[in-house]
Amino acid sequence: MKNVDGNRKPLRAMLPGTFDPPTNGHVNMIERAARLFESVVVVVADNVSKKCLFTADERMSMLRQILAEHPNVEVALWNGLIVDYARQHDVAVMIRGVRALVDFGYEFELAMTNKQLYPELEVLFMPTDPKYFVLRSSAIKEMAAFGADVGKMVPKIVAEKLAARMKLLT
Repeated sequence: MKNVDGNRKPLRAMLPGTFDPPTNGHVNMIERAARLFESVVVVVADNVSKKCLFTADERMSMLRQILAEHPNVEVALWNGLIVDYARQHDVAVMIRGVRALVDFGYEFELAMTNKQLYPELEVLFMPTDPKYFVLRSSAIKEMAAFGADVGKMVPKIVAEKLAARMKLLT
Protein backbone atom coordinates (compact mmCIF):
# COMPACT_ATOMS: atom_id res chain seq x y z
CA MET A 1 0.00 0.00 0.00
CA LYS A 2 1.08 3.55 -0.63
CA ASN A 3 0.47 6.41 1.72
CA VAL A 4 -0.83 9.83 0.66
CA ASP A 5 2.55 11.13 -0.51
CA GLY A 6 3.05 8.09 -2.76
CA ASN A 7 5.68 6.33 -0.66
CA ARG A 8 5.31 2.68 0.17
CA LYS A 9 4.69 2.37 3.88
CA PRO A 10 4.06 -0.97 5.56
CA LEU A 11 0.73 -0.88 7.32
CA ARG A 12 0.53 -2.72 10.58
CA ALA A 13 -2.93 -3.34 11.94
CA MET A 14 -4.12 -4.92 15.14
CA LEU A 15 -7.22 -6.71 16.31
CA PRO A 16 -7.40 -6.54 20.09
CA GLY A 17 -9.75 -8.63 22.17
CA THR A 18 -10.16 -11.08 24.98
CA PHE A 19 -10.76 -14.07 22.67
CA ASP A 20 -12.20 -16.18 25.48
CA PRO A 21 -12.55 -18.42 23.58
CA PRO A 22 -11.56 -17.67 19.98
CA THR A 23 -14.56 -18.17 17.68
CA ASN A 24 -14.95 -18.75 13.95
CA GLY A 25 -16.13 -15.14 13.81
CA HIS A 26 -12.82 -13.98 15.30
CA VAL A 27 -10.87 -16.12 12.84
CA ASN A 28 -12.88 -14.79 9.90
CA MET A 29 -12.22 -11.19 10.97
CA ILE A 30 -8.48 -11.87 11.40
CA GLU A 31 -8.19 -13.61 8.02
CA ARG A 32 -9.99 -10.74 6.28
CA ALA A 33 -7.69 -8.22 7.94
CA ALA A 34 -4.65 -10.29 6.91
CA ARG A 35 -5.71 -9.89 3.27
CA LEU A 36 -5.92 -6.11 3.66
CA PHE A 37 -2.79 -5.32 5.65
CA GLU A 38 0.85 -6.27 5.34
CA SER A 39 1.04 -7.19 9.00
CA VAL A 40 -1.67 -7.98 11.55
CA VAL A 41 -1.21 -8.41 15.27
CA VAL A 42 -3.89 -10.20 17.24
CA VAL A 43 -3.57 -8.63 20.67
CA VAL A 44 -4.87 -10.86 23.44
CA ALA A 45 -6.04 -8.73 26.34
CA ASP A 46 -4.89 -9.97 29.71
CA ASN A 47 -7.39 -7.98 31.73
CA VAL A 48 -7.30 -9.06 35.38
CA SER A 49 -10.72 -7.50 36.04
CA LYS A 50 -12.35 -9.86 33.52
CA LYS A 51 -13.08 -13.41 34.59
CA CYS A 52 -11.94 -15.63 31.75
CA LEU A 53 -12.46 -19.35 31.25
CA PHE A 54 -9.00 -19.71 29.68
CA THR A 55 -5.77 -18.08 30.81
CA ALA A 56 -4.16 -15.51 28.55
CA ASP A 57 -1.43 -18.02 27.68
CA GLU A 58 -4.03 -20.64 26.73
CA ARG A 59 -5.88 -18.16 24.50
CA MET A 60 -2.61 -17.10 22.87
CA SER A 61 -1.64 -20.72 22.27
CA MET A 62 -4.98 -21.55 20.66
CA LEU A 63 -4.81 -18.49 18.41
CA ARG A 64 -1.23 -19.23 17.38
CA GLN A 65 -2.22 -22.78 16.38
CA ILE A 66 -5.33 -21.60 14.54
CA LEU A 67 -3.48 -18.84 12.66
CA ALA A 68 -0.22 -20.70 12.00
CA GLU A 69 -0.74 -20.77 8.24
CA HIS A 70 -0.98 -16.98 8.02
CA PRO A 71 2.61 -15.68 7.83
CA ASN A 72 1.62 -12.03 8.20
CA VAL A 73 -0.34 -12.61 11.42
CA GLU A 74 1.22 -12.67 14.87
CA VAL A 75 -0.33 -13.08 18.29
CA ALA A 76 0.76 -10.95 21.23
CA LEU A 77 -0.26 -10.54 24.85
CA TRP A 78 -0.99 -7.15 26.43
CA ASN A 79 -2.19 -6.13 29.87
CA GLY A 80 -2.36 -2.37 29.50
CA LEU A 81 -4.18 0.24 27.48
CA ILE A 82 -4.49 -0.87 23.87
CA VAL A 83 -3.36 2.55 22.63
CA ASP A 84 -0.10 2.05 24.52
CA TYR A 85 0.42 -1.23 22.67
CA ALA A 86 -0.21 0.55 19.36
CA ARG A 87 2.19 3.37 20.20
CA GLN A 88 4.97 1.07 21.45
CA HIS A 89 4.69 -1.37 18.53
CA ASP A 90 4.19 1.06 15.63
CA VAL A 91 0.64 -0.02 14.86
CA ALA A 92 -1.21 2.38 12.55
CA VAL A 93 -4.67 0.83 12.49
CA MET A 94 -6.94 -0.87 15.00
CA ILE A 95 -9.71 -3.03 13.55
CA ARG A 96 -12.88 -3.57 15.51
CA GLY A 97 -15.58 -5.99 14.48
CA VAL A 98 -19.16 -4.87 14.76
CA ARG A 99 -22.19 -7.14 14.64
CA ALA A 100 -25.04 -4.71 15.18
CA LEU A 101 -25.89 -1.13 15.98
CA VAL A 102 -25.38 -1.81 19.70
CA ASP A 103 -21.79 -2.92 18.99
CA PHE A 104 -21.22 0.15 16.83
CA GLY A 105 -22.36 2.57 19.53
CA TYR A 106 -20.05 1.04 22.12
CA GLU A 107 -17.12 0.74 19.69
CA PHE A 108 -17.58 4.31 18.40
CA GLU A 109 -17.40 5.75 21.93
CA LEU A 110 -14.32 3.64 22.65
CA ALA A 111 -12.70 4.78 19.38
CA MET A 112 -13.26 8.43 20.29
CA THR A 113 -11.71 7.87 23.71
CA ASN A 114 -8.72 6.10 22.14
CA LYS A 115 -8.36 8.93 19.60
CA GLN A 116 -7.98 11.35 22.52
CA LEU A 117 -5.23 9.19 24.00
CA TYR A 118 -3.45 8.44 20.71
CA PRO A 119 -4.54 10.65 17.78
CA GLU A 120 -2.31 8.85 15.26
CA LEU A 121 -4.17 5.54 15.64
CA GLU A 122 -6.90 5.01 13.07
CA VAL A 123 -9.84 2.79 13.99
CA LEU A 124 -11.61 0.83 11.28
CA PHE A 125 -14.95 -0.83 11.90
CA MET A 126 -15.39 -4.09 10.02
CA PRO A 127 -18.85 -5.61 9.83
CA THR A 128 -19.09 -9.22 10.86
CA ASP A 129 -19.61 -11.76 8.11
CA PRO A 130 -23.36 -12.55 8.22
CA LYS A 131 -22.78 -16.24 8.92
CA TYR A 132 -21.00 -15.31 12.17
CA PHE A 133 -23.41 -12.55 13.17
CA VAL A 134 -24.76 -14.31 16.25
CA LEU A 135 -21.48 -15.71 17.61
CA ARG A 136 -20.50 -14.39 21.01
CA SER A 137 -17.81 -15.95 23.15
CA SER A 138 -19.97 -15.65 26.26
CA ALA A 139 -22.88 -17.53 24.62
CA ILE A 140 -20.53 -20.22 23.32
CA LYS A 141 -19.13 -20.78 26.83
CA GLU A 142 -22.65 -21.03 28.23
CA MET A 143 -23.73 -23.53 25.57
CA ALA A 144 -20.56 -25.59 26.13
CA ALA A 145 -21.26 -25.63 29.87
CA PHE A 146 -24.59 -27.32 29.14
CA GLY A 147 -22.95 -29.87 26.85
CA ALA A 148 -24.05 -28.36 23.53
CA ASP A 149 -22.01 -29.13 20.43
CA VAL A 150 -20.26 -25.85 19.58
CA GLY A 151 -18.06 -27.43 16.90
CA LYS A 152 -19.55 -25.30 14.10
CA MET A 153 -18.97 -22.08 16.03
CA VAL A 154 -15.33 -22.45 17.02
CA PRO A 155 -12.20 -23.99 15.50
CA LYS A 156 -11.67 -27.67 16.29
CA ILE A 157 -8.89 -27.06 18.82
CA VAL A 158 -11.12 -24.62 20.70
CA ALA A 159 -14.03 -27.09 20.77
CA GLU A 160 -11.71 -29.74 22.19
CA LYS A 161 -10.31 -27.42 24.85
CA LEU A 162 -13.78 -26.17 25.77
CA ALA A 163 -15.04 -29.73 26.24
CA ALA A 164 -12.01 -30.62 28.37
CA ARG A 165 -12.35 -27.46 30.49
CA MET A 166 -16.06 -28.05 31.06
CA LYS A 167 -15.32 -31.59 32.28
CA LEU A 168 -12.90 -30.14 34.81
CA LEU A 169 -15.48 -27.65 36.02
CA THR A 170 -18.27 -30.18 36.54
